[in-house]
Amino acid sequence: MTSTLLLLPGDEVPSSLLPKGNHKPLVLGPGLRHAPPSSVRATVSGTLTVDARKNALWIETNRGRYIPHVNDLVIATVLRSSSDFYHCTITPHAAQANLPQLAFESATRKTRPQLAPGALVYARISSASRDMDPELSCVSASSGKADGLGPLKGGMLFDVSLGFCRRLLLSESKVPLPAEQGGGAVTILEALAEKIGFEVAVGRNGKLWVDGGDVKMTLAVGKALQQTDQERLTLDQQKKLAAKTLRELGS
Repeated sequence: MTSTLLLLPGDEVPSSLLPKGNHKPLVLGPGLRHAPPSSVRATVSGTLTVDARKNALWIETNRGRYIPHVNDLVIATVLRSSSDFYHCTITPHAAQANLPQLAFESATRKTRPQLAPGALVYARISSASRDMDPELSCVSASSGKADGLGPLKGGMLFDVSLGFCRRLLLSESKVPLPAEQGGGAVTILEALAEKIGFEVAVGRNGKLWVDGGDVKMTLAVGKALQQTDQERLTLDQQKKLAAKTLRELGS
């Protein structure tokens, strides 16, 4: 799924690396643009990533500033509400995002969630451009259902790197990634989940929400994830950390 090709802004993606063999339209993700008539060029520096099954490719980068992209999953914090929107922050460095009060599954004026300032929401970027504030939605673009999106109640929020969030969101997280993409595979969640129960929401904006049912378990899981990120732990080191965490929790 991945490529070790490092690209700089303006570099052309070799045609040999473009997905072939299916009839789906080519999808260009963050960091790439179409250069007519048939070239694809990088707009940021990073490692080219190719998903042949989805006929998609994008640039992975560990830059510290999150830039909203359509269909990214993010954890947003409600700042205030108006008659039609919840006005949210995604990161301190990004423009405020607008979440329509009816952008929830089966929401009506009477059944819409009542979100106070400081509330956390797991949402999808439904629109994003340089000229407008991002807009959020808490329904899936494909199913129209919540599919896990919506208000996050309880739990705690933890900050991690953007690269670590991308690794956690990859469907094949056990496949090691090049160092340019932020490190190897992530198995700490699976190792912990074998013995204890908890919920996790991962935002592409460098936010992790964890709910272990009580403060002790929530902190233990969150700190284990942060340590895995900060110390770039290998698979064996992650297993040892999981075992240590479970011992401390008495599990």
